[in-house]
Order: sequence, then C-alpha cells, then structure tokens
Amino acid sequence: MKDTVLLRVDHGVAWITLNRPERLNAFAGTMRDDLHDAVARAAEDAAVRVLVITGNGRAFGTGADLAVTGDLLGRGDAETFEGLVKSGMRAVRRIRAVRQPVIAAVNGPAAGAGASLALACDIRIASDKASFGLTFNRIGLHPDWGGSWFLPRLVGAGRAAELILSARMVPADEALRIGLFERVVPADRLDEEVRAFAAELAAKPPLALAAAKRTIARSLDASLDEILSAERDEQMACFRSADAREGIAAFNEKRTPVFRGE
Repeated sequence: MKDTVLLRVDHGVAWITLNRPERLNAFAGTMRDDLHDAVARAAEDAAVRVLVITGNGRAFGTGADLAVTGDLLGRGDAETFEGLVKSGMRAVRRIRAVRQPVIAAVNGPAAGAGASLALACDIRIASDKASFGLTFNRIGLHPDWGGSWFLPRLVGAGRAAELILSARMVPADEALRIGLFERVVPADRLDEEVRAFAAELAAKPPLALAAAKRTIARSLDASLDEILSAERDEQMACFRSADAREGIAAFNEKRTPVFRGE
C-alpha cells in the first residue's frame, strides 16, 4: 500500500493524487489516513495557495475496496469497519477546514466514497469521461464521508433522494446540468484546464479567498442576519490587510497585484 496517495507542490498548487489505478483508486489499507495527512501537510505549507485532489489512471475514486469490505463482513468485524468510516470522516473534516480552495479534478468515475470525496471539495472540474454516483445501496450500505449532507445542498433534497436511492451513475453532461460539476471539459484537456484555474486562484488574495470559504460554508445553515454580520467581520479583516492595500495600489497603477496573504 506504499505511495497510494501522492502529494506534489508545484507553483503554489498542491496536487494530491489517489494512486491505486489497478483498483480504480479504491480505498484500502491506510489510504484514508494518508489522504488526511496529505491534505494537512499541504494546508500547512505557507507556499500552497490551492489544493487539487484527483485520481491516477481512468478513475477518480470508487470508494471502499470491496474485497476488504467483504472480508470484514465475513469475519463480522464491525469494529474495524467503523474505524475505516471514522478515518474517512476525519479526511473530509480536514478538507473542509483548510483555508485554501480545494478543487476536485474528476478524471473518471467517482463512486461511493469517491463521489463523497468529490462533493467535499469546494469546486469540481470534470472530464467528459467522468461519472458520479453515491452507489452505496447497491451493496446494502449507506452513504458516508458526508455524501448525504453535501448532495442536497448542491442539487436539492428531491434530486438528492433520487440519486441516493437509485444509486445510479450520473454521466458528466447530466452532472454539469444539475449542478454536481461546475465545469466539464474534454478528457485530454482536464489537466490543462485545472492547472489554469488553480493558477488563477493561486494568484488571488489568500486572506480574501479563505474568508469567502468560511462565509459560504456558514451560509448553508445560517440566517441572513448572521451572514450579514459575518460578511462585515470578514470585510473589515480584509480591509486591514496588506493584500487590500496592494490590490488598490495595483488597480491605481494599472499593474497586476502580487498578494502575499498578509
């Protein structure tokens, strides 16, 4: 199970790759904890402005390795299975907590916990060969990794119920239409498109992006008055930042700003 989650930092972008292509990047061994640790290391790197999570090979990720799940079922080992679920919960919480934008580059099928992982990211850019499905009940299981929390907030409760209960795989064009994916691009251009978008975000003011992430997350369960107050607080913090001074100066001087997250 060595090197089944890879981390590489390139020009302010941390690329986290699920690297078990022979099993369609199904989770086994320590992969869930390794994903958590890779996200944590990337987030703590002051040079990292954006995180990208993707899969090696022809799949983004297909959830739990069913050979492992079947063995646990055969042995009645609920304790180990619950530990795996908790490891996935920990990884999702870390993804949601990081200050940087997190992009899912969905290069192929995202199924089961792989679909939930894509939902946990801030933005999903997908290949036209990608597909998506919370396929848990095909094997008698329930969505985890936050899938049943994220999905209704993206597509509405009724459509989320249809997708979860049917456990069907949604093709990329439909996923784009219903709001699961933000962009769908030709498969041979996915890497180029994600790199360009990540570079665009990496050049923006880190404090303002982190503040926006926090407010968007809060807005899902808050009143308008609560968000108005949160916006005021975040706005004042940004106003006092060196990045705001740099942004205004660059605008007046008709040059590209250089934001430092200060």
